[in-house]
Amino acid sequence: MRPVLYHFPISHYCEKVRWALDLKGVQYRSVSLIPGMHVKKIRKLAGKSSVPVLQYQQDTIQGSAAILDYLDIHFPQYSLTPKDAALKAQALEWERRLDAVAVDIRVWCYHYLLSDPDLAIPLLTAEQPLWKRWLIRMIYPKVEQTMRRWMKINEQTAAEAQQRMEAILLELRACYAQSHVLVGETFSRADLTACAVFAMAFQPQGFPVPWPGCEQLPPAMKDWLVQHEDELQPLRVHYEQYR
Repeated sequence: MRPVLYHFPISHYCEKVRWALDLKGVQYRSVSLIPGMHVKKIRKLAGKSSVPVLQYQQDTIQGSAAILDYLDIHFPQYSLTPKDAALKAQALEWERRLDAVAVDIRVWCYHYLLSDPDLAIPLLTAEQPLWKRWLIRMIYPKVEQTMRRWMKINEQTAAEAQQRMEAILLELRACYAQSHVLVGETFSRADLTACAVFAMAFQPQGFPVPWPGCEQLPPAMKDWLVQHEDELQPLRVHYEQYR
C-alpha cells in the first residue's frame, strides 16, 4: 500500500514532504488540493484543515515536521534527522525557526501575487482540471479577499514579514559561508526546510507549479529578489543538488 499525500502544489510546507518522500525513494499517491476548497475534505481526514496530510496504512499524520518524523521512522533510508542527540536538537531548532518564517514568506509573496489574478490563479490551481481553474477565476475577488483576511495579509504585515525574512536569510548565508550544510556534515531536514520554505523566492524548476517569469513579477518583488540574489544563491544551489 502506497502512502497518500494530500497537499497544495504551491505550499512550501508540502514541498518539504514531497522532497523527503522523493529523497527516500518512496512511491506515493499525490492528491492535489486548492487552498480554501480543501477545508471540508482535510478536516474529515485529520481534524484540522492544514496540509500536508499523509495517510499510510492505519496512520494519518498532519503537518510537515510530524510527517518528516514519521518518514524517518517508517522509511529510514536517507534519514533526514541526525542520530547524534546534539545535532538532532540543532536540526529540529532550525526547522522550527524556518517553519515559523515560512509564514512570513507566504504573507510577503501573496501580498504581491494576489493583486494580479493572472499570476496567482495558475499557482493556486496547479495540477487541477480546467473547470476548477475557471471556477477560481470567476470567484477570484472573493478568493483574494478571503485569503488576505485568513492570512492577515496587508501592507504592514508584508513589510514586517520582509524584515524577518531578511534577518534569517543573512543568518543562513553566514552559516553556508562556513559549511556546506547547516548541521553536522550531511544534508538534513534543516537544509531541506531552508530550501523548501524560500523556494517561492527563487522559483526552482522542481516545484510542481507554473512559476511566472521574473519579468512578470510585481516591481517590488522583482527588486527585492535582485537585491537578495547573493543570500538566496546557497539555497538555490542546494535545491538543485539535492532535489
